[in-house]
Amino acid sequence: MRIYTRSGDKGQTSLIYGDRVAKNDLRVEAYGTCDEANSSIGVALSHLTKEEWNGKDSFIGAMHKIQTVLFHVGAELATPKGKEVKWQLKKEYIEWLEQQIDKWEAELPSLKNFILPSGHEASAAFHMARTIVRRAERVAVGLVDEINNPLVIKYLNRLSDLLFVAARYVNHHLGGEEVTLKPDV
Repeated sequence: MRIYTRSGDKGQTSLIYGDRVAKNDLRVEAYGTCDEANSSIGVALSHLTKEEWNGKDSFIGAMHKIQTVLFHVGAELATPKGKEVKWQLKKEYIEWLEQQIDKWEAELPSLKNFILPSGHEASAAFHMARTIVRRAERVAVGLVDEINNPLVIKYLNRLSDLLFVAARYVNHHLGGEEVTLKPDV
């Protein structure tokens, strides 16, 4: 299979089921931003070396599950309204995110101040992924009447929460400094 098709050379792309839209269509922006977030999670994971992250395979497994689900969220966003979505986001995926948040947060010190994205490279990258997911959520909200599954927005909202906790979790376990916001700079 060739990686290039030349079908997008004039600024259009195909949604699932073949509908053609401009590459700057809000729907394309939404699923493209999910793809960007997915890549950013991959970058964050690439900063975790086996030596320093020994014994945390469940965390990595959780992130791979999130990447897979996020890929499918993008597919839902790429499916035109009223068309069948072959893989559909379920409420259980959101509940699973909440369970992960609670599990990881139980190991963290209480947050008493706003923090700046910083610390270990992986932590900073998870913060970057969080902000990209927030953007995906904002774009998806603009499509609320065009989305087949209303759980998509809820999933993105909860995923950004999870990535915030993941950033803190990594800093905590790898000795990264959590820099608190100083109101007067």
